[in-house]
Amino acid sequence: MSARLPLITTTERRYRLGRRHRLAPSARATTVAETADSVVALHATDAATVFLSARARLAGGSPAVVEQALYEEVRLVRLLSMRNTLFAVSAELAPYVDAASARAIAAKERRTFLKHLDEDGQGLDAAWLAGVEAEALDTLDTEGPLTGSQLSAAVPALRRKITLSRGKKYETEQGVATRVIRLLAADGRIRRDRPRGSWTSSQFRWVHTAPWPALPAAEARAEIARRWLYAYGPATEADLKWWTGWTLTDVRKALAAVGPDRVRLDDGSTALVGPGDTAHEPAPEPWAALLPALDPSGMGWADRSFHLDPAHRSALFDYAGNIGPTVWWNGEIVGGWAQRPDGGIVWRLLGDPGRTAEQAITAEADRLSAWVGEARVTPRFRTPLERELVA
Repeated sequence: MSARLPLITTTERRYRLGRRHRLAPSARATTVAETADSVVALHATDAATVFLSARARLAGGSPAVVEQALYEEVRLVRLLSMRNTLFAVSAELAPYVDAASARAIAAKERRTFLKHLDEDGQGLDAAWLAGVEAEALDTLDTEGPLTGSQLSAAVPALRRKITLSRGKKYETEQGVATRVIRLLAADGRIRRDRPRGSWTSSQFRWVHTAPWPALPAAEARAEIARRWLYAYGPATEADLKWWTGWTLTDVRKALAAVGPDRVRLDDGSTALVGPGDTAHEPAPEPWAALLPALDPSGMGWADRSFHLDPAHRSALFDYAGNIGPTVWWNGEIVGGWAQRPDGGIVWRLLGDPGRTAEQAITAEADRLSAWVGEARVTPRFRTPLERELVA
């Protein structure tokens, strides 16, 4: 029966990636929000990733364009969401991401912290926490934007310490400031503003903001699944479960609400695409890309074999499964890159994609170097090849 399904080849999957992820030059975006929407969300655990992922998908601009979208226009926002990971999403999509993932994460974070407060034995409880949060928000209204350390200096209660795992050999003392700030951010009551230092810095200032409009969680998950299928399909139920961190039940309900079509892949297996999204994908022009660590095009699937030779995985991923900086040619990962301390962009191919590819990769490395300028980028999660290139 699967032989009757529409066939989407590995080559066409790479065509889709180049066009839909806005990596082919003719598909590049004109706004930062479009770069995020094209892949649903940009990874934001590493501050530089947001900028470099957007850069690869923009037709022009500079780091200042991304800063404007994040901090002035607020068309791109960071949310603790899928897989309990920090992502940057467009302001249009943020309420859906909030309802689909962030709300449940925030509730769990709060329960865990209240449990720690109770176990600490100082009499700190939900009422105490609510009071500290209110004081922190009032302080941000009058004195903000403030970094976490500045906010702690202004709110004495944030300088309290609690003991975790009291009486056990791994007992440790921890300040409450980081946890309280994390809770406020997870609840959408504060957001990250312009950091101290350059665009590569993670020392953010915080501002008070209104929570996102409440949406039904099931409706929000369906919208995320619909967008994800367009960006990453053909893909599997397992891919979506991995990418979102949802339960299998929630994944299946979201997919049922979307009503995806099933297609056949080269190896005879089947996968899912959005409703009606089975048409032949024409080839974009040849393209090269230098994508940063944790870029969505490398992290969007549980099974990445259609664009990554498994033999290259050990060089390009760290021990926890985080992808490092990668070099792409026509929808396939063909190498890795790094920035040396002197600012030079260096790269290494893990195969021989040909002279045309090397010329295009060199040109893209030059484009990246000009964009980064005097900034220095070191991935938070370092991989064997990136370390070798820097050395």
